[in-house]
Amino acid sequence: MLKRLFDILGSLIALIMFSPIVALTAIKVTKTMGKPIFFRQSRPGLGGKPFEMIKFRTMRDASGPDGNPLPDAERLTPFGSFMRRTSLDELPEFWNVLKGDMSLVGPRPLRVEYLPLYDEHQSRRHEVKPGITGWAQINGRNSISWEEKFDLDVWYVDNRSIVLDIKILFLTVKKVFFKEGISAEDHATMHKFEGTRK
Repeated sequence: MLKRLFDILGSLIALIMFSPIVALTAIKVTKTMGKPIFFRQSRPGLGGKPFEMIKFRTMRDASGPDGNPLPDAERLTPFGSFMRRTSLDELPEFWNVLKGDMSLVGPRPLRVEYLPLYDEHQSRRHEVKPGITGWAQINGRNSISWEEKFDLDVWYVDNRSIVLDIKILFLTVKKVFFKEGISAEDHATMHKFEGTRK
């Protein structure tokens, strides 16, 4: 209950405080990429139950001759890259927190298609609500391997507390300011998870 109250209060303050930035970002996204301005996608929440996550769009819709979407690096717009570096694309997720789908702090919600690829240990990341930021995000973000990221997520599950959440939030601000760990090596974002090889 304390964590939920912390999430409600924090997300309300953030939505009010960042509302001018959200409005300006929405206008810029419309001008550079058109509509829709939001990226909506089903992501696994608590217990792996899907919910609709909302972010600002950072990529244009573009496909190759075969009809498949072009690689992320080719679809990511300059303003989209700026939003990712500054985490502006994440601001609409405070609405997910207010609704109760997410928490301010927790393992990042990944793709639904990854669910059957997790081993028993990795699946434990779904024992808590996903977060806007988390222990893995302040310890490497997209610059570490999937396995390292999942180990950090499970560590958070076993050690979570309000004090730890506050520490993670403060360190997240530092990471955003210094733009650390935004992408994996040789990737615009993070390469696709294909399961852990035994």
